[in-house]
Amino acid sequence: MTAVIRAGGKQYRAEEGAILEIELPHKGLAAGEKVTTEEVLLIETDGETQVGTPRVAGARAVLEVLGEIRAPKVVAFRYKRRKGYHRTVGHRQRLARVRVVEIALDKKG
Repeated sequence: MTAVIRAGGKQYRAEEGAILEIELPHKGLAAGEKVTTEEVLLIETDGETQVGTPRVAGARAVLEVLGEIRAPKVVAFRYKRRKGYHRTVGHRQRLARVRVVEIALDKKG
């Protein structure tokens, strides 16, 4: 079973057992914690594809948090020509490494 889930404003292709690096929510997550998301945008089961508008009704994905990591540093350099102003700024995004435990679709009707 394959799905496309939304987490942190980005979309990820998820399969059961896959390890993803998603943006860390503001509240933070502890290692070993299980998170259920219903932000499933597309789900494929046995050759049948269901596309949500915007979400697939009755679909959910269970994610197990493996830990918190930080993405590689992104460096931005700002300057104003002929003014002597220059500034270097760095940023490292906090990410959560998660394993997709289950992708489920509840049949209604």
